[in-house]
Order: sequence, then C-alpha cells, then structure tokens
Amino acid sequence: MTDHLPVPGAAPGEPGQSVSAAPEQPPGKYDAEIDRLFGAGGPLAPAVGTFKPRQSQTEMAKAVAGAIANQTTLMAEAGTGTGKTFAYLVPALLWGGKTIVSTGTKNLQDQLFLRDIPTVRMALRAPVSVALLKGRSNYVCHYHLERTLQNGRLTSRDDVGHLREISRFIKMTNSGDKAELAKVPENASVWNLVTSTRDTCMGQECQYYQDCFVMKARREAQQADVVVVNHHLFFADVALKDTGVAELLPSANTIIFDEAHQLPDTATLFFGKSVSTSQVLELCRDVLAEGLAHARGATDWAKAVTVVEKAARDLRLAFSQDNMRLSLPQILPSSEFFPALDKLKEELAGLVTVLEAHAAAAESLEQCRVRAVELAAAYDDWKPEAKGKEVEGDQAVLWVEAFSSSLQLHKTPLSIAPIFSGQRAGTPRSWIFTSATLAVKNDFKHFASQMGLTGEPAQTWPSPFNYGEQGILYVPTGLPEPNSMGYTDAVVDCALPVIEAAGGRTFFLCTTIRAVNRVAERLRAEFAARGLDFPLFVQGERGRTELLDAFRNAGNAVLVGSQSFWEGVDVRGDALSLVIIDKLPFAPPDDPVLAARIEVMEKKGLNGFMHHQLPEAIITLKQGAGRLIRDVDDRGVLMICDPRIISKPYGRRIWQSLPPFKRTRVQDEVVAFFRSPASQADSR
Repeated sequence: MTDHLPVPGAAPGEPGQSVSAAPEQPPGKYDAEIDRLFGAGGPLAPAVGTFKPRQSQTEMAKAVAGAIANQTTLMAEAGTGTGKTFAYLVPALLWGGKTIVSTGTKNLQDQLFLRDIPTVRMALRAPVSVALLKGRSNYVCHYHLERTLQNGRLTSRDDVGHLREISRFIKMTNSGDKAELAKVPENASVWNLVTSTRDTCMGQECQYYQDCFVMKARREAQQADVVVVNHHLFFADVALKDTGVAELLPSANTIIFDEAHQLPDTATLFFGKSVSTSQVLELCRDVLAEGLAHARGATDWAKAVTVVEKAARDLRLAFSQDNMRLSLPQILPSSEFFPALDKLKEELAGLVTVLEAHAAAAESLEQCRVRAVELAAAYDDWKPEAKGKEVEGDQAVLWVEAFSSSLQLHKTPLSIAPIFSGQRAGTPRSWIFTSATLAVKNDFKHFASQMGLTGEPAQTWPSPFNYGEQGILYVPTGLPEPNSMGYTDAVVDCALPVIEAAGGRTFFLCTTIRAVNRVAERLRAEFAARGLDFPLFVQGERGRTELLDAFRNAGNAVLVGSQSFWEGVDVRGDALSLVIIDKLPFAPPDDPVLAARIEVMEKKGLNGFMHHQLPEAIITLKQGAGRLIRDVDDRGVLMICDPRIISKPYGRRIWQSLPPFKRTRVQDEVVAFFRSPASQADSR
C-alpha cells in the first residue's frame, strides 16, 4: 500500500519558513526592487531562457539582501530547484560591496565564474568586476616548469607528452590555470613538477616573479568587486595565510558560502595540522638535487639525505596495514612507532644542521633549510604527552593514517566553532551560509553549533518540485541488518528487478569502496546472465567527469559510485530515474576524530549518536537523495535499502528530513510506476 510522506515544514510554493527565534523583520529596503527583478517582466527572464518566477527564490533573495544591508549573518537552506545561486548573486552584485563567494569545489567555482555570474551581470547590467582565485597548485609555475624541462627526470612517455603540451600552453595562456588545458588530465603526475607549493615557491627572489600567474591572480582579486574562491582555498588561507584570501578579507563587505554544508569538514581539515613522511622524502629529493647543483664538494649530500629517508620509511613500516587510522591511545606502548618517530625527529635535526652550514650557497638551499625547520617543528609538535592539551581554545585529537607508501600524523581540533567565531569577529560584514542541506527536519542546531553560529538567523525555503507526484521513496522488505554477512549481495538481488523496470537509468550509491566493487562485480555478471544491455560505469575506472558524460550520453546506463557521487552531481531528464542507496551513511565507527568528539559530548551529558552521528548521516543522505529529481519534469524512485530507516526509532526523523515523496514498501508498485505512461515517455 502506498501512502504519502508528511511534509516537513512549508509546503511547495509557500514562503520560506523562519526557524530562528528572531522577531519578524519589517519589509527590507530592497524588497520592491527584488520583486521587480525576479518578476515575470524583470530582466532575468529574457537573459535566462528557462527562467520562471519562483516565490522561494524571491523570498530568499530578500533575506540575503537584508543580511547584506544590515551586515548580519544568515543561514539559508534552499531546496533543490529553488535557484539559490541567483537568489544570492543578484543582491550581492547590486548591493554587496566587495564580495567573496566561496563554493564547494573547483568545478562549481568555474561554473560560477564562467556561466552564472556573467549571466546575472549581463541581465542586471551591473558594472562589477569579477576575479577567479584558486590555490597555487592550479597555476603553472614558470620556475618549476623550466627546472623540470632542464632536469629531464620524467620516467613515462605520457609525462613527456604532457610536459610538451604544458610548454606550449604557458606561451599562450593569460591565466596559467591548468583547468584551461584539457589535453593534460587534472590528476596527471607531471603537474606536481610544474606547479609550486607554499614550501617550494621562491617568492620575490624568483626571476619570474613579475610574470607569476599566482601573483597575477592575486592582484586581479585585489582589484575586483567580486572574487570567486573555494572552501579549501578560503580555509587554507585562514590557517596558512598563503592563498591571497588573507589580503582580501579586510576589505570584504560580504562573504557568501555556497554548499555550506561542507564547511565543518573543510575547516576541520585546515584548522588541524598534518605532517606526512612523503613530505620528508620530497624534501630529501630536493636537498640532494640543490646540494649537488650549488655546493657539490661542501658535504656528502647523498649520506645526509639517506639517513633521513630511511628514518621516514621506517616510521611508515611501524604499521603493517594500509588504509588504517589509529588514535594515539590505540597505538600500543610496545609499538615500533614511538622509537621510529624519535629517530626521524633526530635525523631531521641533523639535516637542519647540515643545511644551516651551506644555505648561503644558493637561495634554493636556503629554501630547503626553511622547509626542513618547519617539518622538524611539525613532527616535534606531534607529542604523545600533547593528548588533551588545549589547542586554540579547544581540545585536539592526535591520530595517524597509514597509506601504501606514506604515514600521516594528524592533530585535529574537536571543534572548529571557537576558531571560526574568532575569524568572524571584528570588522562588521555580512556572512551568508547557503546549501540545499543545512538543516535536519528544519532544525539548524547541528550546523550552527559546528560553525559557532548559535543564535544567528536561519531560514529554509522548500523546493518548487511536486515530489508527491514526481517520485516514490521505496524501502524494500526482507533485507537483513546492514552488518550481516552477504548484505551487499542481498541488496543487489533486491535492486535488480527495479533496475530492469527502470530500463537502467540508475545511480547505485554505496557507503564504502568495498561495496562499490562488490556491487559492480555482481551487476556485471547479472546483466550478462539476464541479457540486460545496460552500460555499467564504476567509480575509479575513469575520471568522475568522464563517467558522468558517458552516463548521460548512454541514456540507459547504471553508475556505481561512493562518496564523490553523493553530491555535486546534476543529471537532469531521462538519463537518471532511479537512485539506490545501499546503507544509511553513518561515519565509520573506527574514525578516531569521531570517537573523540563523541567522548567529549558524552562527558557533557549529550548523546553522541543523536546529537552528532545522526544529524551528519541525515545531511549526507539528503545530498544523495537530491541526485534524483533535478527539474520540474523529472520522475523517479529513491530506493533506500537499509531496514533501519523503518525498524529503528530514529528512522522516522530520517525520512521526515527527506523530500516528501510518496512512500511504498511494495516492489510491484515501483515497477508499475516505471511502466506508467509518463515514465515510458521519459525512457524513450
């Protein structure tokens, strides 16, 4: 039997629902102008062929304009299809003053800079200048390119061809942005040799300083009215003061974070400290090259770096497993890790002494000395006795992460709220945080507490889509508990008839890479056995963009993916009609940072699961569910296989936070949905 999901909050088409305790504000001074701009006869309609007035979009634009006018903070959740990008861009371009817009990814950053902002600027005839600013690893470095060309240390034919393309590119480009060079893949290893890092940049001592693409991008950002960055860049700057954003912040009137749900994780990454054995090996490689080039007879450079390299490798070998995470208390006192760490610290100190004696021979050797000092300090900072120390106003957790060829040591703050609150203090300006997924059933407490925004205004605007008519939430019966042996196989068995009924056109979203691989293996075999001609695309077999393009073009494909396909993916129309989610996306229980956070919360009398793990899982699940209905004409089924959404007391809170689809547990009803005339038309 099918029934309707209760609609949490405002119904489609109603104005935004305020969830803050603030009293209702009088009409803003820009409200009438926003009504005109977003109205049927306004300038946006002719500029955007598909533009239609949407009350939610107009109301959100008014709220953003109010925050800009009053230099206040706003958390704004806007359902899929609201048009939140235009809702914040219109007031920002007209009244925002110097504005920084930060997005979740470099792809979204490019989309804003190349498409969305030019469209709005042209429609409004707004005389604003716009700049794009990325991290330095996105720009070709003249110095490192020349050094790589001279050294000739490339080992693969691909790298040689890529280097040739980059050499041509640098003579023609104005920006030096590697995104413009499509012939060289973004993940090609040669990029590491022709871009700079904070450690390897020569700064004003560089002979190419005046032509430097990084410095050019920063100068343009200084002069622009609107600067587009990404979250990694923004918070790397706050932590490292090396991205150019630090120079922009003092003069900025408006800061807008799009895809703001990603901020807690991104900020935690950059407010923490990490050091890796691979950084030590890179330093040794550069010390050897520069020492032989500029002070060959001064010391035995090979011997000086060999002992450090061995100590770094021995530290990695203290753990026999790959892809492993351990917090400090989980490392046994008898482990080889602690003596190996002390040995690496000792050998790094020795390398610093050697470099101090010879750094005057060349600027590049002095740079190596500075890097060695900073690395030694980073390792020295990771001390077992530091457990529980206060770090910038809050506790930190020490933990290690082992990869196949490197070991990372992390020092991660358990809360970024005090640090971020400190960043927001001082100069009055407006701060806008927006996403389709900030709240849990219209409750912003989780996001607000993570970011230190408690008590700030928050509003939510519903999607204009008619979810009750456009889609079904299907939770199958008879599946075992998710931790059971053979769970993934049971999910595939349950999903196959639905995939077949949908005619392919499926995203199969998994919570682990292991599940991705098992699902792909099973589907490949089942499609062959059943004679189903559905192209199968699997995360990792090709790049994300390439997989998505192939999926769209096929029209009847099945794509199996994990985390990177749960958000930031937009497939409209016929190609996607079924989203399958294997499990509720709870963070892995062995995550050392999560375990430490829960321990602290429970000492305060809070329930770690209800106050942290569950809200996090709901926000991630909302992102995955948001892949299904992307337009007013889309139809489809969201299939959540995890029985806990029904069997557990917290399940109700989960599905009430999802879009208000019709609900069913009956497979035949789902098959009938796909066989209905509307779905048949979609699949043609």
